[in-house]
Amino acid sequence: MPVPHDLFQDLSCTKEEIQHKRTQDTLLDSLLNKYSQVDAEVVKAEEAKSSDDAVTKLKAKRLEVKDKIVKQLQLRS
Repeated sequence: MPVPHDLFQDLSCTKEEIQHKRTQDTLLDSLLNKYSQVDAEVVKAEEAKSSDDAVTKLKAKRLEVKDKIVKQLQLRS
């Protein structure tokens, strides 16, 4: 059964740390919202047993948003 991706583990941050940073950075907040949306789309596509191509494209989109989040976090450090 597909499950949402654990972004906080990938970022090596706690949920609380990210929540604090997102309140101070509207772009980061927007990116995190976008990530959650795309991640939900990946899970939905996997559950629906969508084509491998469709799932791969969604995963690439999710990775692209994650890379932007990492970049934004580095700017804020």
